[in-house]
Amino acid sequence: MRLEICKSLISLTLQNPSHLHKTPIPYSIPLSFFSSKPKKSKPTVTVLDYLINQHQFSPESALKASSVITYLKRPEEADFMLSFLKESGFSKSHIEEVVKKVPSVLTANLASTIKPKIQIFQDLGFKADDIAEFVSADPWILTRSADNRLEPSILVLKTILGSNAEVIRVLKVTRWFLNHDLERTMMPNIEFLKGCGISSTQIVKYLFSFPRFFLHKPESILRFVKTVDEMGFDRKSKMFLAAIRTVSSMTRENWELKLKLFQSLGFSENDILVVFRRVPQVFSISERKIKEVTELLFSAWNIDISYIVQHPELLICSVEHRLKPRLRVFEILEKENVLKKKPGLTTLCKITNKTFLEKYVLPYSKEIAELNVASGGL
Repeated sequence: MRLEICKSLISLTLQNPSHLHKTPIPYSIPLSFFSSKPKKSKPTVTVLDYLINQHQFSPESALKASSVITYLKRPEEADFMLSFLKESGFSKSHIEEVVKKVPSVLTANLASTIKPKIQIFQDLGFKADDIAEFVSADPWILTRSADNRLEPSILVLKTILGSNAEVIRVLKVTRWFLNHDLERTMMPNIEFLKGCGISSTQIVKYLFSFPRFFLHKPESILRFVKTVDEMGFDRKSKMFLAAIRTVSSMTRENWELKLKLFQSLGFSENDILVVFRRVPQVFSISERKIKEVTELLFSAWNIDISYIVQHPELLICSVEHRLKPRLRVFEILEKENVLKKKPGLTTLCKITNKTFLEKYVLPYSKEIAELNVASGGL
């Protein structure tokens, strides 16, 4: 039986021998598997090493920047960035400030992100030194939209202030102006205030002193003006803008608290209105200070409410650094009977420190020896 099976197998093999020589189907293995070499990753450098050794940054600035960005994959692009800033008039200290505050500039796209911002200032006629000083103080400006906000806002400020020098001056103290859409807030607000009779000179002065006031929504400014008008304020008064700004800084709750306080001190409703019309800023100070000043003047100078209504600027004076020391000096001089003429309270409290010392302290140093420390706080 076994012999018959073997003969059958041999017969089949002789009849169809091709299967013995058939090439086996290979696995699909790409040639590159055998021939290609392992890919080399591009070298990276640490930001710390790059800034200190290649660009001589101070360790402090380099450490600050490296705490945000550890490695640079393309240091040559950072080289182009730093070279561009240098060519644009940035000093070494300016560049360090920029990188320290916004390390991402090292990896930013020079052509599309950084150059357009610098170009805006250059096209508007700003000096290289001014651009470097401003941008190094607020390098986040390099990350903002160039077309949608930056250029229009700068043009608004230039229209209002009249010169690049004044624009730089205001931006040094209010760099955040460029975070806002000044075309929709500041410009219409200023045009409206001019229409109310407020001079450009006063508006510019307030722009430096109270910049956030001009960023209110135009409808809010309109409401503030209406409130001041309803109080019987004269638009020709130099205090008109001060009144509008004061109202803008107060909530209805704060306003009610001020009214209740004045009434508790004995002021009538008309007295309160007169105080507001004469010195609106009084309503911006704390209730505690208003009460303290009023009670001090009542006790030390023997005056009544009508005097404060006529001279509400006294309520703004510092209690510890002006009113108490000066009233104490006057008390001693009056006790020693050395003054030929008694000064008015407003004169005594409003004159400068220098004038007060020369007129009431130095000539009577012996009489007020016991108060030798007072002159330091007058």
